[in-house]
Amino acid sequence: MRLSTTGKSAAVVTLALAVALSGCTKKNDDTSGGAAAGSGSTGSAAAGGGKKIAFVPKLQGIPYFEAMNAGGQQAAKDLGLTWLYQGPTQADAAAQAQIVRSYIQQKVDTLIVAPNDPDSMAPVLQQAKDAGIKVLTSDTDAPSSVREAFVSQASTEGIGTALVDELAKPMGNKGKYAIVSCGETAQNLNSWIAVQKKVTADKYKDMTIVDTVYAGEDQNKATQMATDLMNAHPDLTGLVGECTSSAPGVAQAVKDAGKIGKVFTVGLGTPKSMAPYLQDGSSSASILWDVQNLGYLTAWAGLQAAEGKPFAATNNVNAKMPAVTFDTSTKVLLLGPPLTITKDNVSQFNY
Repeated sequence: MRLSTTGKSAAVVTLALAVALSGCTKKNDDTSGGAAAGSGSTGSAAAGGGKKIAFVPKLQGIPYFEAMNAGGQQAAKDLGLTWLYQGPTQADAAAQAQIVRSYIQQKVDTLIVAPNDPDSMAPVLQQAKDAGIKVLTSDTDAPSSVREAFVSQASTEGIGTALVDELAKPMGNKGKYAIVSCGETAQNLNSWIAVQKKVTADKYKDMTIVDTVYAGEDQNKATQMATDLMNAHPDLTGLVGECTSSAPGVAQAVKDAGKIGKVFTVGLGTPKSMAPYLQDGSSSASILWDVQNLGYLTAWAGLQAAEGKPFAATNNVNAKMPAVTFDTSTKVLLLGPPLTITKDNVSQFNY
């Protein structure tokens, strides 16, 4: 069949538009070998109706958030939503806010953020709500913002307590330890540290936290800070890496110093990044959760919000998450209890 001149012109315009849109999708693709960053994934329109759910992590390109992205992409396939994912390349609150504003301009249906700085993010989330966009947080909260719900990986008390308990075991319930955290303003990290301080004071009378330092989301900086802490406190016998970059960072510092079996570490690290340290004993345990399930739950919650469906007290999300609870007073959707990863079970995880 031959096209008229008008038909040819329309076809050219249509093709050019398709190419342009394709370019916008691919420009943020992750090249680190993880899940595709910035890409949308749409499943059956009959299920989610193609609702656009955007997630802005604290930092793009690290294994943890790429695992969340993989979970979100799976939800997109299963539920028929469009999953959009983009975060800053450094843990920078201003850069993250700029990405959030771009999603507001795109008029997504639900905007979900893991804020680097909850206070500075709150006004931007208000802008999203004013634009008619549903607003949630995930992984880390902005409790004073207009967010309708926080998709939480595990309870604050559960994570903070598990970190101290797992460190106390190799330390023999006594001695000095220090915390190498990441962002100074990260609400989730600070809430866990508060629990760690309380549990240490109440439950482990012979253990003392001597310092808390902040390495941003920089593993090399975490290693250097842990090294400095061991030099400043020669009697230090424990280190906590408070996030997925500082957990391997503190273990590396112990390994480099030749202090395996003398200084013990635990942290919140992804399985693959922690595997070598768990195997050689420079880390005793990693406290985490199923990160891909958290990403899936985040996308599912975004779709529920976009469709105006309230969360039930107990939610059957899928076969892996049959009983996700929602607390109406705090508006927290809770994935479940924390997971302890050791040398014995680390090989069961593929991220």
